[in-house]
Amino acid sequence: GELGSSGDRFIAIDIVDIYNLAFTLHGVIMIFFNIMPGLFGGIGNYLLPILVGAPEVVFPRANLYSLLLQPLAFALVVSSLYCEVSGGTGWTLYPPLSTSITTLSVDLIISGLIISGIASVMSSVNFVCTFNSLKCIGMLLDRQLPTSWSIYITSVLLLVTLPVLTAALCMLLADRHYNTMLFDPTNAGDPILYQHLFWVFGHPEVYVLILPAFGIISLILACTTPKEVFGNQTMIIAMASIAIIGCLVWVHHMYTSGVEVDTRSYFTTTTILIALPTGNKIFNWICTLQSTVVNRYLGIIQIVTAFIVTFTLGGTTGVVLGNAGIDVSLHDTAYVVAHFH
Repeated sequence: GELGSSGDRFIAIDIVDIYNLAFTLHGVIMIFFNIMPGLFGGIGNYLLPILVGAPEVVFPRANLYSLLLQPLAFALVVSSLYCEVSGGTGWTLYPPLSTSITTLSVDLIISGLIISGIASVMSSVNFVCTFNSLKCIGMLLDRQLPTSWSIYITSVLLLVTLPVLTAALCMLLADRHYNTMLFDPTNAGDPILYQHLFWVFGHPEVYVLILPAFGIISLILACTTPKEVFGNQTMIIAMASIAIIGCLVWVHHMYTSGVEVDTRSYFTTTTILIALPTGNKIFNWICTLQSTVVNRYLGIIQIVTAFIVTFTLGGTTGVVLGNAGIDVSLHDTAYVVAHFH
């Protein structure tokens, strides 16, 4: 409403802080406490041992600790609601805003994210070791389903990128409480450094959220068609390619932060390159759908089709935003919000 017409205020001045905190918690909770535990944690814990022929994950006790840390982290993040002054910094926690708001609310969110990161690392180690060590006899790598590979690749992504986010959050805490001024531009600090550290994690996180969903869609299609998923091996290669390229494109979130022309051209090219393995997956799913028994699995096929259509729209808008020139024009518009939602 406020974006659509000038002068109208749907959010009154006296509740702006509440809106900012709600906006912050929406992003943090949906990503770190909804999709990640649900898709990655849930599918990994329940389906991965079954799919690799293992009786249990390798480290069940570490798995329990990981599970118990999540409610603690969630409680810390949600408790920021009860502070007198809100910590509405946005879910990215960019300095200097996050270092200038001295309320306890921001500290609670940062601490909750650090604990959640530790829990996710424990789960990732568990899944990687389970995939590598507990496969049943005869279950070779080339016989693994894309669903198993999706959990494995997601775990590797988290192990590579989560330490970077944890380091950035610890640096943020140090700036807030120990006068380190790592992100303070008035004392030789660099707030853009935080953006780099955050998005080195933040963009692979996109694939952490979607790769398990890719695996589930492939599994559903494999169970509802008389044949295996079309291009089964290329689906796995495509997921690995998406994960590798996804770690190399983080600056496309920062085109408006003052990026050189050469840097923009590199990140534009690599960002658009992700469309190739993604297009391969969509092509394989559509080909697999051709052999589905529609009458018997109509509801399931409708859900899968809706996922493919929605993901294609999101991916297409991502290719548009990946172009640095267009991204600068579309920055801070509803187009960006529509893309990542």
